[in-house]
Amino acid sequence: MQTPGVQTHGMRTSLMQFPVVQVPAEAVAAAVLIEVVRISGLPAEPGASYPGSTVGHWVGDVVGDILTRIGELPGSEQHRCGFSPGWGIRAYDDSLDADRVLLEAAFCFSCHEVRMQGTAVPPALTTQFFDTGAPESQALLARFRTVAS
Repeated sequence: MQTPGVQTHGMRTSLMQFPVVQVPAEAVAAAVLIEVVRISGLPAEPGASYPGSTVGHWVGDVVGDILTRIGELPGSEQHRCGFSPGWGIRAYDDSLDADRVLLEAAFCFSCHEVRMQGTAVPPALTTQFFDTGAPESQALLARFRTVAS
């Protein structure tokens, strides 16, 4: 089932079907800057940003490419680790207003979970699961590591 206003890129087929990660279409259309964050903990309160150091930025055509690639991450079932994300992104529109993050996504490559929040994120998309071993996921992880070095 597709959530209205959400960009998806097909289905992955296996013994069970898991949809790809859904990225809000508004974020894909409006984002002009992505901050890459090396996450150091969990937010102090619900809705707060994930703490950590900004290790890089993506601008221009790379922004749409990254958000599209996230929308192509194959889905997965939930794994249990307690959610300990190591990497995240924050996507901004052309106002670059730090108080108006379109999309913040925190990725836990241990429990296969991505948590999203932001002005463009509907409640149905706040918790999703992705196949961390898939080539698409490993390519995203490599991009995070490259921008941080």
